[in-house]
Amino acid sequence: MFLALRELWFARTRFLLMGAVVALISILMVILSGLSSGLVVDGVSALQRTPVQAFAFAEGTKTDSAFSRSVVTEDQADAWRARPDVARAELFGNTIVNAKTDSGVPVDLTLFGIRPGSFLEPSVAEGTPIGGDTDVVLSDSARDTGVELGDTIVIDRLGTRLNVVGFTSDKRTFGHVDVAYLPLNTWQEIHAGVRLGEQVPPSAYTEASVVAIEGLGGTLPDLAAGDTEAGTAAKTLEESFDASPGYSAEMMTMSMIIAFLYAISALVVGAFFTIWTVQRSREIAVLRAMGASTGFLLRDSLLQAVIVLVGSVAVGVLIGLGLGSGLEGSGMPFVLETGPIVQGAVLLVVLGLVGAALAVARIVRVDPLAALGENR
Repeated sequence: MFLALRELWFARTRFLLMGAVVALISILMVILSGLSSGLVVDGVSALQRTPVQAFAFAEGTKTDSAFSRSVVTEDQADAWRARPDVARAELFGNTIVNAKTDSGVPVDLTLFGIRPGSFLEPSVAEGTPIGGDTDVVLSDSARDTGVELGDTIVIDRLGTRLNVVGFTSDKRTFGHVDVAYLPLNTWQEIHAGVRLGEQVPPSAYTEASVVAIEGLGGTLPDLAAGDTEAGTAAKTLEESFDASPGYSAEMMTMSMIIAFLYAISALVVGAFFTIWTVQRSREIAVLRAMGASTGFLLRDSLLQAVIVLVGSVAVGVLIGLGLGSGLEGSGMPFVLETGPIVQGAVLLVVLGLVGAALAVARIVRVDPLAALGENR
């Protein structure tokens, strides 16, 4: 009775070494989860916090960096507004620019052109909402670059001057660059490349990057039918994340690294319990000879795996959370989120148990006569 628990204590050094390896893998899982979540936040947090269900891009726009490639018109926005399953649709501008403050501090910004007062306008935590044509509201994280309320930002090469009138309550970035919300007509002038004092082409005021779509009752409208009427290529909000520069490549890389981590965890645990099962084959044979069922032996062996895995993963996750808390806010794109970490911990335990189960499956083939000296 309690063979699994007694063996854990008797061979505690070996099980502690195994647990240390699993704990290290768990720490790595937490760090990778934090990096993956951090890349998502740094790449598309501004889109995540935009109250839309879809964006309509110009038809035929290449997916990568689609926001900077796409150009839609007011007529296409009107076509979306006319649909019965669309509550609101607005032209939305998106451009990444280099700029400097009036004190000479260089800043990189993603300009989100919106109509002031529309559903796309963010709430302001400090300062005032957009009022004039040259007003901008910045992401709260822009403070870290040295920008302050009341500063003037000058767009490189164009000389357009923008006044910082407010900050959002949270971090809003796109393509790893802080977001600045400004009036759509000012964005259209910047997008057209009009320098300070130059004449603006009338057609510039009818264009934007995409049409931002809010479905009726917060539900996703019929995108295929809307595309047919408006001549656009709509994507859901989540699908539009791939239009952030480098987003899909970063996510594929992190997903592959994490997948290999899970596979390595299962192989390491499986290899350990394979060796351990071979070493204890005589004891298992004795139990079989005494009448122990195959199910009992499997449960006994898997109990060891459960104790080792759950304990090691729990310790590793706690250490990982401690290390990760020091990385948040350090300038590295790192965010600890409960969901991915819990999911990763559960996967480590489950895959480890799969590896252990495959290793101890040989128990069903143990010959009880081996315990009686038949093989000596």
